Amino acid sequence: MRLAKALPIVRDYVLMTTGALCIAVSINLFLAPNNVIAGGVTGVAIILNSLVGSPIGLMILLLNIPLFIVGWRALGGLVFGVRTVFAVVVLSFAIDALAPLLTPVTTQPLLFILYGGLLDGLGTGLIFRGLGTSGGIDIVARLLERWRGVAPGRSLLAMNALTYAGAFFIYGAEPVLFALLASFISSRAVNVVLEGSMSARQALIVTARPAEITAAVLHDLARGVTVLEGRGGYTRQERAILLCVVLRSELSFLKQIIATADPDAFVIVGEVAEVLGEGFGAGTVRRAKNEEELRIEN
Repeated sequence: MRLAKALPIVRDYVLMTTGALCIAVSINLFLAPNNVIAGGVTGVAIILNSLVGSPIGLMILLLNIPLFIVGWRALGGLVFGVRTVFAVVVLSFAIDALAPLLTPVTTQPLLFILYGGLLDGLGTGLIFRGLGTSGGIDIVARLLERWRGVAPGRSLLAMNALTYAGAFFIYGAEPVLFALLASFISSRAVNVVLEGSMSARQALIVTARPAEITAAVLHDLARGVTVLEGRGGYTRQERAILLCVVLRSELSFLKQIIATADPDAFVIVGEVAEVLGEGFGAGTVRRAKNEEELRIEN
């Protein structure tokens, strides 16, 4: 029983450590050598490194201390605070420890923007999956996600603009333009890590032949169907409305089923940000349960 409860905790710390290493590699190999300013506290640390030669990792740690004090209780108490401190300490140490060991591999803007942004976003997303943050504005991003439901990638992109504004007066326009592109790529990578690469589609099907479509979806596509009752606003006739969620790769098959069973059906297809439940990801529910267990234990 204790082992079952400990495994999710170990996994979280492995995720956070891996994420911190990804960010450290991104900074040392691609971003800092090419004066590409990361956002938030890391960006400030890179600027200070280029101006006065201060170690990037050490400055990240020092700049995060006030944020730790302010956000300790707001971000879930002891459990969340310990994880965030762990992630920032590992990140700070990894950046300074890897700096003399890693040699920049490219000076081509396309390459260092693309790979630097991807690694940074991958690392940040992994740390978030471990229920921590990499400190700095990531703390604010987690607050916005919890309280307002704002995707972390979007909030990070918006707040990073403040750092870029300061960097503009120091480095000029070109490095800031590079940084904006890298930040956009990073933000997309964060959302992919958090939400998964699975892309789902929701279909609303207004049909006079609900039984045939439902049977085909259940047996041929192996997806669930919810039957709703509807009424035409003009004709006032009763119509069934079928609600079905499928993977993007299954959408064309669903269209064929509908066209075969009821060519006159009215179909609305929309993107779905996240799906939880049978046949789709249950990770978010499981993560929330584990987080609650951690809080109770502590």
